[in-house]
Amino acid sequence: MNGSAAEGEGSPPDGHRERLARAALTRVFEPGDERGGRWLREMGPVELMRRLTGGDGPAQRLEGASATRLAGCRLRASGVDPGRDLADVSAIGGRFLCPGDREWPTQLDDLGDARPIGLWVRGTPDLRLWALRSVAVVGARACTPYGAHMAAALGAGLAERGWVVVSGAAFGVDAAAHRGALAADGATIAVLACGVDVAYPRGHTELIGRIAEQGLVVAELAPSAHPTRSRFVMRNRVIAALTRGTVVVEAEYRSGSLVTARSAQRLGRHTMGVPGPATSGLSSGVHELLRGEGTLVTDASEVAELVGSIGDLAPVRRGPVLPRDRLDTVAARVLDALPRRGTMSVPDVARAAGTGADETQGRLYELHSLGFVEREGNGWRLVVTPRPEAHDAPP
Repeated sequence: MNGSAAEGEGSPPDGHRERLARAALTRVFEPGDERGGRWLREMGPVELMRRLTGGDGPAQRLEGASATRLAGCRLRASGVDPGRDLADVSAIGGRFLCPGDREWPTQLDDLGDARPIGLWVRGTPDLRLWALRSVAVVGARACTPYGAHMAAALGAGLAERGWVVVSGAAFGVDAAAHRGALAADGATIAVLACGVDVAYPRGHTELIGRIAEQGLVVAELAPSAHPTRSRFVMRNRVIAALTRGTVVVEAEYRSGSLVTARSAQRLGRHTMGVPGPATSGLSSGVHELLRGEGTLVTDASEVAELVGSIGDLAPVRRGPVLPRDRLDTVAARVLDALPRRGTMSVPDVARAAGTGADETQGRLYELHSLGFVEREGNGWRLVVTPRPEAHDAPP
């Protein structure tokens, strides 16, 4: 391994050696490699790198590693230069975080041996503090205008409420969620499936640059690493573990967004979905999620109520209050007793409403003052169109 001093005089302190070893291991093992994570847990990063770079003797063997697997790991380990990687990320204003660092988000430890070896980060905010109050918004890349609108509205609404919006910087829903948060001058984190210095997709070079300036760009992979299909899938577990909950906006049955949601469920995080048309294939995966343990949400206030603290309540939803809704029970019965056409005498109204004659007459005068009825001779009739002031009258 290049970039690390030899044992003995002049060697770097233990903490620096471990950081170098972890940085090197991010090039040796693929994200989410649980066997590599077990080796790392059992022997530590320095010893693990020593065994991968120290020849082929019995002391360098790894339990459970086939000859082919070990040869592949050693081939990767032989060419790493962690010192250069650390210098490269520092040159773009970034840093490398390790478990145990003050800024390390400890909720990632819930992943067990699939926990990231370390995280490469661009941006100045504190990742641990931001992750404590964060929500993932993910969904289809080829989303509909409805999906893009809902993702942007969620991103902006959550940001306005002080939540950090986390997504993957992909086309479609991811980009809309990031842009919604940025437009609200809020906080957002992009978790990439490549190096933090690689703009992928290329069309999002400007967006990822804005996120790095206003928020954070995070990756498990070392600088210059390129994305692959499997890296996208494994990236999703980090998004799920990093956040308090995951919202899915438009997803087909086979969707990486559902991988994120299922990871969130396994980790005990909240999983939410935004419903769409039942005829839309892009909503089929979301609806399947909602038929299980997912919770239906339609805006940022409902998300905040679910993942937030006591008091983060969404407003009560109800239809418009009509003038009739303000009537007490007796007045409503008297009003209902009147025919749609023609007039009715007080005794007949009382009989139909089941009220006394005096009370009925008093209620009719009350309804008259509110614009619901009018008197005609000795009878009473409904007013076809209540006067506008009836909407503002007290019950």
